[in-house]
Amino acid sequence: MTRFRILLATLLFAAVLNGCATTASMHGDASRPAQSSGWIRSELYFAVGNEDGTGVIDDARWRAFLDAEVTPRFPDGLTVLDGYGQWRFQQDGRLVRQRVKVLVVLHEDGARRREDIEAIRLAWKRMTGHESVLWARSAVEVSF
Repeated sequence: MTRFRILLATLLFAAVLNGCATTASMHGDASRPAQSSGWIRSELYFAVGNEDGTGVIDDARWRAFLDAEVTPRFPDGLTVLDGYGQWRFQQDGRLVRQRVKVLVVLHEDGARRREDIEAIRLAWKRMTGHESVLWARSAVEVSF
């Protein structure tokens, strides 16, 4: 009898897990699709100030950059998160701790969008003299 209960419990657990694996139906709104694949989540990491108080980009300068370089390229929407990060200089091993702005943009994949992202990165480097803007991208399915 005990083996039967264990087998029954195992079968019920497997059935529950199988039911949980079913993809939920996504619903869109009147102006957007219920779901789309072939989209990318791009995250750009912009240093806006070192922990020691140097290299500070104030909010007004950040907003001006966002308005001039990012919004015209991604007018449908974006997200900006405040963050903190650190990285190590490869040349001398010095650790740098910085405040960062993380720009998150969900967009369709394609050459035009990659060019837009590159233009934003280049504009930031020109404006600030920074060596890099980290770009992380991943495939996502979206629903609006």
